[in-house]
Amino acid sequence: MNRKGSLAAAVTTRRRVVTLPGRGSTVIWEAPGPPGAPVLFLLHGATLNAELNWSGAIDVLGRHYRVVAPDLRGHGDGLRCSVFRLEDCADDVAALATELDIDRFAAVGYSMGGFVAQLLWRRHRERVTGLVLCSTARNMCGSPWERSIAMLLPSAVATAAWFPALYPLGADLIAAGLLDRDLGPAERSWALAQMRRTTLRDALSTVQSVSAFTSHDWIGSVDVPAAAVLTRHDRVVPVRRQWKLARAIPGSTVIEVDGDHGVFVSSPGRFAAAVLAGCDAVRAGTDLLATEPTITAS
Repeated sequence: MNRKGSLAAAVTTRRRVVTLPGRGSTVIWEAPGPPGAPVLFLLHGATLNAELNWSGAIDVLGRHYRVVAPDLRGHGDGLRCSVFRLEDCADDVAALATELDIDRFAAVGYSMGGFVAQLLWRRHRERVTGLVLCSTARNMCGSPWERSIAMLLPSAVATAAWFPALYPLGADLIAAGLLDRDLGPAERSWALAQMRRTTLRDALSTVQSVSAFTSHDWIGSVDVPAAAVLTRHDRVVPVRRQWKLARAIPGSTVIEVDGDHGVFVSSPGRFAAAVLAGCDAVRAGTDLLATEPTITAS
């Protein structure tokens, strides 16, 4: 796959528009995978889109799995929304699975997409066979500084909504810091162009919703195979928080990868290998559960 993110360059990958009844239209990238292969839904991070977040991994994953990577609402070419809610994203993904005639799938989420994956298990438990949680945590507002920023976000969102001059501005204005500092000029330019496809207003609304998320009270109840892909040098989601999430999920597998929060652009091959390892661990756990004998009380 092209490091600049052209999913169209992949022979087995295609981009198409899917209409969800009562919700609108969204763009997905998909790879059919081998016949009968398990299904992965790849869920991107805040201010990103499917092409930016997953272009370095979808070909690798598509050799073993059927892959669906949607633009989430408010991002890229995803569903339009006036107010962004993570819960709506989870419900959108479940609706997309229904529209694609996919009964069950593993949810693979990166950063904010990890929050959506967690909510998918909680809200649509019967659909989710496993979780692969990459560079994510149980919440994003633990420190006093982070809580202060979260308190200011409603004003920023209102300002962006009330001033038409801000409408054309893109998410890159607040999201450039997600990218690795040593990223090459060509990769950085392409990544920022992808971020501009999400408006500043939608990006601020997204950050507000992300700041309010927490799964502390229920993540320990996850009852499907899970894996955590930890980015060791992450400046956005500190690795200690990623470890706390991994340890909170019973029996989760941990895969560590050298990289910052933008490793999917700076080192796509390394990132793809780590995500594949996480998906394979979840698949093995799912197969084991499927073969365990059922014990009935006499």
